[in-house]
Amino acid sequence: MAQVEATTERIIAAGAETVFDTLADYSGARAKLLPEQFSEYEVREGGDGEGTLVHWKLQATSKRVRDCLLEVTEPTDGQLVEKDRNSSMVTTWTVTPAGEGSAKAVVTSVWTGATGVGGFFERTFAPKGLARIHDAVLANLAAEVEKK
Repeated sequence: MAQVEATTERIIAAGAETVFDTLADYSGARAKLLPEQFSEYEVREGGDGEGTLVHWKLQATSKRVRDCLLEVTEPTDGQLVEKDRNSSMVTTWTVTPAGEGSAKAVVTSVWTGATGVGGFFERTFAPKGLARIHDAVLANLAAEVEKK
């Protein structure tokens, strides 16, 4: 079984701390950042970064819906890691300074892909689809923090 990976990044015209704090605010800002592919968003524990347990459904394609229950950790400064209890998917958000008043936000999701023909299609198409979804989240994040 092969590892599948999708990575997206964006430079945001706001300080790294503001960008990170907005991403880590699962009980407030995060729900507003999610595009239409997300539904049934619910914070079950915590709500601010480390120790948060959050649920959502992700409609990756018209036929594929993932039921996600994510444990959030902050292994290093500027990094949020969301581990899905329902699958092998791990999503890492990393925010670093990118010059005066700007931040670079990078999101990477990795998971163990299927085997056979289904796995081939998953490795071929899933990273592009998930990258589009992550790009929409980053665009919404930029719009949220750049207006402050």
